[in-house]
Amino acid sequence: MRPKKLANQFRISANTLRNYEAKGLIPPAERSANGYRMYTEQHEAYLACIQAMAPAFGMEVTTEVLHGLQRNELDDALWIVREREVMLHREKGSLDQLVRELNSYADGSQTYEFNQSFRINEVSRRTGVPKSAIRYWEASGLFTTARDSDNQYRLYNETHLFKIKMIQILQNAVYSEETVNLKQSIALVEFQNIEQAMKLAENIRTYLNKTIKLQMRGLYFLQRLIRSLDFKI
Repeated sequence: MRPKKLANQFRISANTLRNYEAKGLIPPAERSANGYRMYTEQHEAYLACIQAMAPAFGMEVTTEVLHGLQRNELDDALWIVREREVMLHREKGSLDQLVRELNSYADGSQTYEFNQSFRINEVSRRTGVPKSAIRYWEASGLFTTARDSDNQYRLYNETHLFKIKMIQILQNAVYSEETVNLKQSIALVEFQNIEQAMKLAENIRTYLNKTIKLQMRGLYFLQRLIRSLDFKI
């Protein structure tokens, strides 16, 4: 199959197709007698896999997996994918815990303590997020903190804890307009408004549910590719 036909089939440019080949995402194409690249059904399987896996796992992971397959390192490639699945499951568990906390505020079994301030060491301990990440998210405008008038240390409160926990849930999300919008919503949400905070949490749940479906689709096309390469599984 000639490059233009294959590129049209997958709605990509011929230049993108060449870039995939140059980066080792697809195997090198054989050349015809007149020097044209000639692609096969195996290349189709690779491209279908790329288009299915990238939205679910990201291009970096997809590239790592496909490079592994071309090195005949099937087991390593599969473990890379499984690690991402486990991470998604962990993020869903973190969201469930966050929703339980919000519900405890909503039903009055726990009260806000917005006047209580925490240093960054305490915030890192409570959320499990490294201090460097917390500082980076603040510098990115996802939240702002007050400063201690005596020593200029950052001071955090309950709202910051919730925002940091929400951002952490999305930390490994594939970059997209949807994830950008979710992070912007986290930056704007007021956790004193429980209804607003719960709605945002449900939007994040919707995103995670969508992601697991995309992962299943990506795995289907990965399995098709593996079969076409005659790996024994």
